[in-house]
Amino acid sequence: MALTVLSIAYPFAPVGPDAVGGAEQVLSALDHALVSNGHRSLVIASEGSSTAGRLIALPPARQAITEQVREQVWQELRRLIAAVLASEKVDVVHLHGIDFHAYLPDSASAIATLHLPLAWYPDWIFHPRPNLWLHCVSEAQHRTAPAGASLLPPIANGVPQRLFTTRQRKRGYAMVLSRICPEKGIHMALQACHKVGLPLLIGGQVFPYEAHERYFTEEVEPLLDGRRRFLGPLGFDRKRRLLAAAQCVLVPSLVAETSSLTAIEALACGTPVVVFPNGALPDVIEEGRTGYVVRNVEQMAEAIAAAASLNPSDCRAAAARRFPPGRMEQLYLELYQCIAGVKDLPRRAEWGATGRGRELV
Repeated sequence: MALTVLSIAYPFAPVGPDAVGGAEQVLSALDHALVSNGHRSLVIASEGSSTAGRLIALPPARQAITEQVREQVWQELRRLIAAVLASEKVDVVHLHGIDFHAYLPDSASAIATLHLPLAWYPDWIFHPRPNLWLHCVSEAQHRTAPAGASLLPPIANGVPQRLFTTRQRKRGYAMVLSRICPEKGIHMALQACHKVGLPLLIGGQVFPYEAHERYFTEEVEPLLDGRRRFLGPLGFDRKRRLLAAAQCVLVPSLVAETSSLTAIEALACGTPVVVFPNGALPDVIEEGRTGYVVRNVEQMAEAIAAAASLNPSDCRAAAARRFPPGRMEQLYLELYQCIAGVKDLPRRAEWGATGRGRELV
């Protein structure tokens, strides 16, 4: 049965294969999977997004993102959602933004993917609500759910098949891919690369939040030089070439990451990853084989040097085994059919998940 799925993006970041944010990349992958599997995909996202289905463009915030600007954007987003639901027969609404509670439709069957730490969401979303399903993106994140929370089994993030076939000669630099904000710890990656004397390439974006812009100006920019460079946003093809040629990829996040598309992308390209032990990050790598877990700048510098000895084939094989291409899209497509009433909701044993959320069936 062909479905119509309305995907609603975080309203302050564009969606597409070249998107910086993980949530936006996941939404883009699902949009393309829906269309290629004969379903109808509607996407409400910021103007400038690139979609396979029909884009309903939300005018972007053209100024610093303040509380007042958020309220204005949410009001317009609520209007767009209501208009789409009034004019289209939508089977499932899929929400991806951390602020989804501000524009959650009352009547439609909806799923919200919780891409960020659960403590960052309001407590009330975890209380049972008709026609709303929630789920996490990793087992590590799922285990942090409040007792009694009504959660579906987690669906692990996945990355495109093309990454697994990317081959580049290794060059002597480390790499970071990230939004530029304090919790991502980019200044610590710079400090480690200065310490070990290795070039660092930083791909990402400074979004117009006052705290993010101040962080870049005060803590990142002073550590940049001719060998440690900020490249800005990277398109998919440039990103995969740079990932494949890197000696290692650094994920120095200071918060409990729920997953790490960057780490999975790097492994798929044959590049080891160095991470801090926060959230799901230690679960992504195999210590001493596909990367290292470190606790400070000094250990990160040592791991950067050691990463040159790790085998790219081991990294690709681990990514293919643990995050097989297409599995994420398949599980979401099955879940859409469950929510639309075409199939029964999955049992935990069938989905292969564990955690503290109560059994749904």
